Amino acid sequence: MADDVLEIAEIDVIRGEEAAFERAVAKAAPHFRESPGCLSLKLLRSIEHPSRYRLVVGWDSVDAHILAFRAWPGFHEWRRLAGPYFASPPRVEHVRAALEAF
Repeated sequence: MADDVLEIAEIDVIRGEEAAFERAVAKAAPHFRESPGCLSLKLLRSIEHPSRYRLVVGWDSVDAHILAFRAWPGFHEWRRLAGPYFASPPRVEHVRAALEAF
């Protein structure tokens, strides 16, 4: 678990389309779940900026996301479902835990 990778995608959604975007992510979730190497998915909504989200996806490696998922048919379905609600392209980075204090 300590070597697992988190993909954090910051996504700004078109104002007024937040509920539709959340429904689209819920519909896309099975495509993530079925992708080899995908461990978890969580959608977080900003309190200060209600049209801004963080999609946090757990992967067993960066390659599982970049190479496997992006070639997986589910990636295209995810973008088809959620993409129309993006106000701008998502900003994506990968992180690994440096410290787990408690």
